[in-house]
Amino acid sequence: MRRSKYEKPAPRAGSGAKTSAMIASLAAPGQRTKVAPFGHALVELARTRSDIVGLSADLSKYTDLHIFAQAHPERFYQMGMAEQLLMSAAAGLAREGFTPFATTYAVFAARRAYDFICLAIAEENLDVKIACALPGLTTGYGPSHQATEDLAIFRGMPNLTIIDPCDAHEIEQVVPAMAAHKGPVYLRLLRGNVPLVLDAYGYTFELGKAKVIRDGRDVLVISSGLMTMRALEVAEALRDDRVDVAVLHVPTIKPLDTATILHEAGRGGRVVVVAENHSVIGGLGEAVAGLLMRAGVMPGRGLRQIGLPDEFLDAGALPTLHDRYGISAAAMARSIRAWL
Repeated sequence: MRRSKYEKPAPRAGSGAKTSAMIASLAAPGQRTKVAPFGHALVELARTRSDIVGLSADLSKYTDLHIFAQAHPERFYQMGMAEQLLMSAAAGLAREGFTPFATTYAVFAARRAYDFICLAIAEENLDVKIACALPGLTTGYGPSHQATEDLAIFRGMPNLTIIDPCDAHEIEQVVPAMAAHKGPVYLRLLRGNVPLVLDAYGYTFELGKAKVIRDGRDVLVISSGLMTMRALEVAEALRDDRVDVAVLHVPTIKPLDTATILHEAGRGGRVVVVAENHSVIGGLGEAVAGLLMRAGVMPGRGLRQIGLPDEFLDAGALPTLHDRYGISAAAMARSIRAWL
């Protein structure tokens, strides 16, 4: 496979790579990555769409929007440390016919700017695309930066489409799909050196569609975001135990692909596990459980959930935190073995 100019392997253990809690990569040692896929995809899209503009709340370097700002400085707006102003300005630009991509951290959009997103953007069904870095437990900086409840906050907002992509390959496809969609979109953004996984499976993103990445007879993992990456690792690891794991990737949290989820969860003989990089309260797990309850579908071998606990999480190194809170590949494998 030919490597693009911004694709590179993740640093190997012992290479002297920095391990800042904020900048830490999600990639395993030696795993293929792409640098700033969101920023590069937005630059590419803007070459053919003059309506695309970018806005940042003083965090462009940390949402990869600095790539867009360098390529299209006349279309970049630095709004300062004021998420309410960021969302209001994006709404105004959308009303004037632009398609704004507003970027910040997920905690700041969800906690600080909710009312502005709701009334200025979602109620008016404006074409504002909100791309937010550090979703779930993707930083070690503690509760002030860990958006462990953003899905719970946003899922109840009418008109808002929610996307939780797995890797760089998917992010590159999500950006033009977001721009083509009419109405507001919230993206849980993986930034920096983002792993490449789904290209090896021939995957193509479709807004609103869940897809079976691999089939299996014993366990079905329904996952979104980086947890699909982890689920695929677990599936390979459990092959040695003769456990056959299917992975259903659900990148669009709202609206859910109800037909695919019901079909796959309704197939007999499998333990169904919902895995998400989010609190067990109010995210994909409860969305799937509610869907199955309303449809009268109960997996024959039970429904289980892997997610972050309903508590404020610790600060620290990401690998340690992921294992402590049960969302590392090793922790997922331990849980699934126990349920079997």
